[in-house]
Amino acid sequence: MDKDKILKEQVKDMDLDEIIAKYDKESNYRKLAGIPAKLVTALAIMFSLFQLYTAIFGVLPAQLQRSIHLTFAFVLTYLLYPSSKKMPKNKMHWIDIGLAVIAGAVGLYITFNYNNLLLRAGDQTPIDIFVAILAVLFVLEAARRVVGLPIVIIASAFLLYAKFGAYLPGFFNHRGYSIERIVSHMYYTTEGILGTPLAVSSTFIFLFILFGAFLDKTGIGKFFIDLANAIAGKAVGGPAKVAVLSSALTGTISGSSVANTVGTGSFTIPLMKSLGYKPEFAGAVEAAASTGGQIMPPIMGAAAFLMAEFIGMPYSGIAKAAIIPALLYFTGIWIMVDLEARKTGMKGLDASKLPRLAKVLKERWFLLLPIIVIVYMLMSGTTAIKAALYGILSAVIVGNIRKETRMNLKTLLEALEMGAKGALGVAIACAAAGIIVGTVTLTGLGLKMGNGLVAMAGGQLIPTLILTMISSLILGMGAPTTANYIITSTIAAPALLKLGVNVLTAHMFVFYFGIIADITPPVALAAFAGSAIAKSDPIKTGINASKLAIAAFLIPYIFVLNPQLLLINTTGLEIVQITITSLIGMFGIGIAMEGFIFRKVNPILRVIFLIGGLALIDPGLYTDLIGIVIIVLGTHYQWYSNKKATTSLSA
Repeated sequence: MDKDKILKEQVKDMDLDEIIAKYDKESNYRKLAGIPAKLVTALAIMFSLFQLYTAIFGVLPAQLQRSIHLTFAFVLTYLLYPSSKKMPKNKMHWIDIGLAVIAGAVGLYITFNYNNLLLRAGDQTPIDIFVAILAVLFVLEAARRVVGLPIVIIASAFLLYAKFGAYLPGFFNHRGYSIERIVSHMYYTTEGILGTPLAVSSTFIFLFILFGAFLDKTGIGKFFIDLANAIAGKAVGGPAKVAVLSSALTGTISGSSVANTVGTGSFTIPLMKSLGYKPEFAGAVEAAASTGGQIMPPIMGAAAFLMAEFIGMPYSGIAKAAIIPALLYFTGIWIMVDLEARKTGMKGLDASKLPRLAKVLKERWFLLLPIIVIVYMLMSGTTAIKAALYGILSAVIVGNIRKETRMNLKTLLEALEMGAKGALGVAIACAAAGIIVGTVTLTGLGLKMGNGLVAMAGGQLIPTLILTMISSLILGMGAPTTANYIITSTIAAPALLKLGVNVLTAHMFVFYFGIIADITPPVALAAFAGSAIAKSDPIKTGINASKLAIAAFLIPYIFVLNPQLLLINTTGLEIVQITITSLIGMFGIGIAMEGFIFRKVNPILRVIFLIGGLALIDPGLYTDLIGIVIIVLGTHYQWYSNKKATTSLSA
């Protein structure tokens, strides 16, 4: 049975749109027709053109740039996302049209009253206060529609804290603020809704999402899948390795774990199942690999751009720091997939049914040029805005090299529309997270929480890291990683900074755990999306995904203790040493988790392999020597035992 027949048989009863709608609210928008569709398309294209115009000719003053960005996001969100499941999905409702108009007016209030608001800063009129109240409410409702209820609950709790903090005990206590002071701080300063998160969304995050949309129109997604099939399809456990490779590649242009899982998983999960992989494992492989796309340089998830802004570091520095951890993450998944395949006797795909690597590269190598351009621009110190612009331009140029990838006016407009729609979730999440940040700056909660976490942990680093990890995973339940990172970096990261942890290391720690919340039960959206395709138990799929992504649970602790893993204060020789020893360490951890190498590994030896793996991931001469000795001796013992058993059977 060839690949196409397998896909037809196993995906025929699968509605991918329904899966995306269930687990990825950002993609669950109305599919309109006629005049309403044209109106939304025109607004989306105008949104993208506005962002391109300001990127080329200069960003507007902060509040103008961000308020116009928010206005577009408001209007499109209320027109595209119904208020409830009972609302029609194929046409606009008059209530949503009315809300879109009012929300647009609220967004433009700052734009048209910019000078007057500056002159009366801190002395708002009753109309100003009324508009600010509406702005907060519209942000919360838009977030409920496009992002989900968790972020709304958290943001609302922070607003209540700002109002009633005077009644709380201990370090949570503050003097309390009036509603007028709270809403004016949230909407008329650059520390709330129009704060740093929306600043990043309204500049380079939007452009990188637009870059991904233009790349998609060149057919790079299919190219990545064909490339992964050509490289790994015929290897042991081929489809699972294809999932790892294609998801890592697709992750460079996709900031959504769920969308990535559904997009590549619709192809890889049925193939894995067809070769005998258990449904829970097949869904877990795709979910774990797709989630890792957000930590995969050169273009990581949107939260990485926020990190660059928060800590005042060029994005290229963030991408460089993430190289070794990302390499370890995907190597860990690859090793465990390989061991699972060998343990269960899985074979690869028939080579005759797979694309040839030479042919794939010969015909479509040029599609990699936009990524090469953007990587070069970022690493050479060019601003993220300019790098994204050059990336978009190069995508248009290379798309015209061949007829099948050529962009005409229709596809260019579709890319502009797709980019704007893809940015709505991030824009609204950033606006909602701005409420949280605004509360922290107004009340000083960040410092209080930092002190509180340190006190709860007894002033010890490891307990503080554990508490920070738990808070990041809890806050990530159902919340997008962008909002998760903003919350945890504002509340939890200060605790690590207080204990002397490097600022990049502290932020990378919460960044990692915010991301892997997507595959950590009980609420693991990427794993649940994978389970829907695999038709498996969601919780079991999430457990398997967490097991496959064990590196993501270990690496953050290691780079806090040894920042060299993030290339901080290290040399070229140390980088080579750290990379090699860490990869060997992941091999040891993979054996411990899978319980197999040549033959089944007994429980005591699994623990020994785990110790050896951890020793190698922790950079240091003595730990490296100990780890290498343990893994080499353990592997040799297993090989010898397997050889002896095989010889006995043959005799």
